[in-house]
Amino acid sequence: MLKDLGVKPYVFPMPVLMIATYNEDGSVDVMNMAWGGICAENMVALNIDEDHKTAENIKRNGAFTLSVADVEHIEEADFFGIATANKMKDKFQRSGLRAVKSARVDAPIVEDFPLTLECKVVECQNTVYGFRVLGEILNVLADEKVLDERGRVNPKKLNAFVFDQFQSGYYAIGEKVGQAWNAGAKLMKK
Repeated sequence: MLKDLGVKPYVFPMPVLMIATYNEDGSVDVMNMAWGGICAENMVALNIDEDHKTAENIKRNGAFTLSVADVEHIEEADFFGIATANKMKDKFQRSGLRAVKSARVDAPIVEDFPLTLECKVVECQNTVYGFRVLGEILNVLADEKVLDERGRVNPKKLNAFVFDQFQSGYYAIGEKVGQAWNAGAKLMKK
């Protein structure tokens, strides 16, 4: 029997994404966010509160990087969601992670995260539903340790984790349970 839970943001899994930008003084800011993702083949959409330092940085710089954190860096990733650069000026330094400047956009690349999308801002939208950033993916960088023998990202090696909106937990992902565009193929023959 289905039970009515009312209006909740219940979708699973929710990505755990790290948005990296430069502050006005050139220091690195990283924010943990789950309300966003791929919205077209070469586009991402981020839904964040406009009062975040990251939103200010995105509007000023017109660029950001978007990284997938791995289980190895769950402590730092969670910290980036707890701390705010509006109040903690040394937020990134406290993490102990390393960043370098992107060659393609005016944003930092956190070297410790295994997968990073370099993005330029296409549009910032202010609607009754909040602040949304649309970014064009200019390039994807992956640590060689997460690639398979054909040079593609192997989800198991990526060792990413997701956020659950139900109980505010993080869950490791990686077990393959089926092949896309094949698992349901026999139903096409009915």
